[in-house]
Amino acid sequence: MPRPLTELPLAQAKEITWLLTDVDDTLTWDGTLPAETLQALNQLKNVGIKVIAVTGACAGWCDQIAKLWPVHGVIGENGAFWMQKNETGFRTHSLIPMEQMREQQKKLLKLLSSVLRDYPGIEFANDQPFRFCDVAINLGQDREPVNADMAARLLHSIRSLTLEGQQVHATQSSIHINVWIGDHNKRYSSERYLKDHTDFDRLTLNNISYIGDSLNDESMFAWLPVTFGVSNITPLLEKLGARPSYITNANGGYGFAELAARLVKARQR
Repeated sequence: MPRPLTELPLAQAKEITWLLTDVDDTLTWDGTLPAETLQALNQLKNVGIKVIAVTGACAGWCDQIAKLWPVHGVIGENGAFWMQKNETGFRTHSLIPMEQMREQQKKLLKLLSSVLRDYPGIEFANDQPFRFCDVAINLGQDREPVNADMAARLLHSIRSLTLEGQQVHATQSSIHINVWIGDHNKRYSSERYLKDHTDFDRLTLNNISYIGDSLNDESMFAWLPVTFGVSNITPLLEKLGARPSYITNANGGYGFAELAARLVKARQR
């Protein structure tokens, strides 16, 4: 089981130079972005720790994060693309051509519409029109949360689907079921991003860490040797095959701020 964040050795914390982070209910809490989160992101940047948001959030939300928040970049829709703003301008990189991605999404929407007929009251996310690749089904964003057993049955049904011979992929976050076609996921695209923006061969996995809150973060917990969960991940720990190494005391963005404070302290020693 994860250890308390207070047990993270400062020497180990000092090795972390890239912090990858989920967004919903990891940087946010109760549907808002706490002031503590934004302050923490700035503090991390000031001590040289580069933050990459790795999220299931829609392209529209990722555009705003990449342009306005103090982050190195944003990997969106569970790895379908990344966005980055720097001194040369703003860039969106997709793993397959955007036209192909949007065409697959249209077909997936049609397929999932038929599935949702068996789940009255469950609908696509309100931000679906702002997505490039995936289809998001709303389990708890600006609505009463869907019963956990019903959400699990829906997730199982979706994972049994194929579309034109391709397996349909789905993962569950704290607010959505995200569904897509393609081999990308958070881990795959995070590694691709780092190889594209760093001298990756000179990094060790001890230089890279991740913090998250949900089932769709499992691939990241399995990949990296030192990872973190915010406190609100606690009810899900038994469902995770790979768990975070450490856990914060507070939920969401407040827990992220706890982690940031410990990493900053380690860098300033």
